[in-house]
Amino acid sequence: MRFIHILFILINTTVFSQSDILAKEYFKKGDFQKALHEYKKLYAKSPSNINYINQIISTQQQLEQYDEVETFLLKLMERINYPAFLVELGYNYQLKNDLENATINYNKAIASIDIKASNVFSVARSFQSHTLLNEAVIAYEKAMVLNPDFNFNLQLAKIYGEQGNIEKMFSSYIHFAEYNPPSLNNIKRAISEFISENSANENNTIFRKVLLKKNQQEPNLLWNELLSWLFIQQKDFKKAFIQEKAIFNRQPDNLSKIEELALIASNENENNIAKEIFTYIIETAQDSDTKLKAHYNLLRLETKESLKENYTTINAKYLELFKEFGTFSQTLKLQIAYAHFLAFYMNETSKATAFLENTLKLPLTKLQKAEAKLELGDILVLQEKFNKALIYYTQIQRNLKNSTISQEARYKVAKASYYKGDFKWAESQLKILKASTSQLIANDALDLKLLISDNKYEDSLQTALKLYAKADLLAFQNKTEVSIQLLNTILKDHKTEPIIAQALFKQAQLFEMKKQYEKAEANYEAIIANYRDGILIDDAYFKLASIYEKQLNLPQKAKALYELIIFNHADSIYFVDARKRYRALRGDAIN
Repeated sequence: MRFIHILFILINTTVFSQSDILAKEYFKKGDFQKALHEYKKLYAKSPSNINYINQIISTQQQLEQYDEVETFLLKLMERINYPAFLVELGYNYQLKNDLENATINYNKAIASIDIKASNVFSVARSFQSHTLLNEAVIAYEKAMVLNPDFNFNLQLAKIYGEQGNIEKMFSSYIHFAEYNPPSLNNIKRAISEFISENSANENNTIFRKVLLKKNQQEPNLLWNELLSWLFIQQKDFKKAFIQEKAIFNRQPDNLSKIEELALIASNENENNIAKEIFTYIIETAQDSDTKLKAHYNLLRLETKESLKENYTTINAKYLELFKEFGTFSQTLKLQIAYAHFLAFYMNETSKATAFLENTLKLPLTKLQKAEAKLELGDILVLQEKFNKALIYYTQIQRNLKNSTISQEARYKVAKASYYKGDFKWAESQLKILKASTSQLIANDALDLKLLISDNKYEDSLQTALKLYAKADLLAFQNKTEVSIQLLNTILKDHKTEPIIAQALFKQAQLFEMKKQYEKAEANYEAIIANYRDGILIDDAYFKLASIYEKQLNLPQKAKALYELIIFNHADSIYFVDARKRYRALRGDAIN
């Protein structure tokens, strides 16, 4: 008997489910008579189901059966005490253009909250479902006064946003965050839909004023944090730093937020403020690890910006740091950075190699050894000692199979093979890397594979491809001018070959490194004019747009190119960034 009872329940549930799906399908298609018939059947079996009740009301209103809805609701209210029905009745009067009775019922629904504050949940939701936003606001605000434990600031913020009441929306969002700290990241995401990168944007100004006013009235580190976040969105890192220092001074537990800000500024090439922040960390940090990281990042920035005559000073700084912190496993990153500096900037490759070989004698983990060997391999490639470099890269693959660093080593094997003209072996390694768990490695591998496969058959001697690989190697060796000249040779002597687009693109990147933006512009324009159907077209659009926006101050030209990516290259890796930049230039919100 028990089995039969369970079976009956299961069959009944299945029939209910099928009828519900059928009713929804009819409603969706606009076949409201059939939908009403199905919903009435469901309601007959479950007369207290609010969902079926609401669907009957909606369907009858679609059929303009307003009197039937009124009768239905009045009968329901006799047996079910559900204040949201007053909203439904009021809305039904509104559809009949009887605004007086509509208002009477809306007021009754709001008054029900005085009797029982929890009525707000169904009443306010019903108001919102009919876009009766003013009434929903009144309901939420009344309930919060009656019961201080209620917090409807999130709901209110969304309504204020829909109404265009930006100041009240921001106030509600930050009130919600104040009482629900774990929600802060979600609140930031919501606010980001209304602010832009432009500090002069009206919404940005309103948000800043709301926060400054709150800070004056009732100081709270949350306001400083949100101000810092706003300034970061506006790329005003100096002002963000002031806020982060204010937070740290009152809560000096760790410098992680300030470190994060320095790295963001550095990634945005705001090097002066990044250096200022790293210097502050060095002067303020109590633990050696934090100090060491700041020194490491500061030296990398200084190296990037320095002229050759300042390299001796940087070298002395590295040696001073090793004197202070030692050459142990704890300073591995600094040791690798120093070896890179010696080889790629000071041109002291033998010294760099010897230094790293000593590093490898330290008691390092497998991963740490792999990191040192990866740099050692790069220095050997710099010296064109490809076979020796391949040994180190292969050791990493063997010792740390399937790891990201192993995949990076495989990519470097492919790149070294490509540099020395062994295109077949390079291609075989790149095929494997297309499935890399690192998207960056997978993209780089695909780009190099396409370069090789698209050009290796044009010439049995592969002359142009070998010249291009040599130019690529020269660029890796920081011999930028020589690389540019070799690319010129390809452009002049191999005009009919497909590698021309790649040569133009590579040369444009080198021009950008040398800050020769007009020359880079000419190359990108040549790709756009002559290789519109090639694989580099979206790259050319994006790179040229970036030059117009950030270097040549031609925002309208930049916007037009971003727009081409958005509408014609939805599968491009630049699509998301192009859309973001386009919206920022148009004055939209960041999100």
